[in-house]
Amino acid sequence: MSLRDSNERYGTVSRCLHWGMALLVAWQFATATARVLAEDSPLDEFLWTTHKPLGLVLLLLVIIRALWFFSNSGNRPGSLSTAAKVGHLAMYALIFIIPILALVRQYGSGKAFSPFGLPLMSGFEGGKIEWLMAPANLFHGWLGWLLLATIVGHIVMAIVHRRRPGDEDVLRRMIGG
Repeated sequence: MSLRDSNERYGTVSRCLHWGMALLVAWQFATATARVLAEDSPLDEFLWTTHKPLGLVLLLLVIIRALWFFSNSGNRPGSLSTAAKVGHLAMYALIFIIPILALVRQYGSGKAFSPFGLPLMSGFEGGKIEWLMAPANLFHGWLGWLLLATIVGHIVMAIVHRRRPGDEDVLRRMIGG
């Protein structure tokens, strides 16, 4: 198997980025679900502490994935349709925008943010900057659930294309075999 993509299937780097991001997104939804359904429980306390740092990792991975996409753009499997292109673009845009909103909110809160012990935002004295926090307060959660809907659609369509006679098995491109 090649590190780089080909016209028939994704290479090792694309596959690792895809499945690694899938695991991180699943973890993010587990943390959000625990927050909604079991707030202040031991499960929530454990999971929620990972939400922000892993959200930052997800943001970094989507940037790396975009750079990898452009470096392989002429040599990777093509989309089956315009709907597939739009769906993928929507997922990537959401995976980028959602953590950006959260980072802007974090800064506006005035609280320090040191993911994995690395000082990213030192925080500041004084009141919160409400106009920086407002967009994430309004949209971060809703866009997260919209992302979940696009991911469910992505999974369903991969299964449909795998099972429907005459369709190209697009899942094979990402899992091999």
